[in-house]
Amino acid sequence: MRVAWIVAALLFAVGGAAFGALNSDSVALDFYFFDATVPKAAALLTALIAGWLIGGLVLWLAVVIPLRRRLSRQRRELARRDGPGLDSGRASV
Repeated sequence: MRVAWIVAALLFAVGGAAFGALNSDSVALDFYFFDATVPKAAALLTALIAGWLIGGLVLWLAVVIPLRRRLSRQRRELARRDGPGLDSGRASV
């Protein structure tokens, strides 16, 4: 299984190198306050990584945090319903 991951990583590395070589011409980017001239492959890779990070952050804020709050609320409700003196259904050792 480890060999398959290594081969896959090498294939992606070779593909990325080929992508960078084929897209080596420069692109002028205007960020209002400054201008930058970067290779096209670097601009695309930066946009990909920024989109991945922003998408992950939005997902975390919109899904993970509400689910954690819901889980915490349900755990408190379960503990309150079981009462402090009960075993909560767990076997004692």
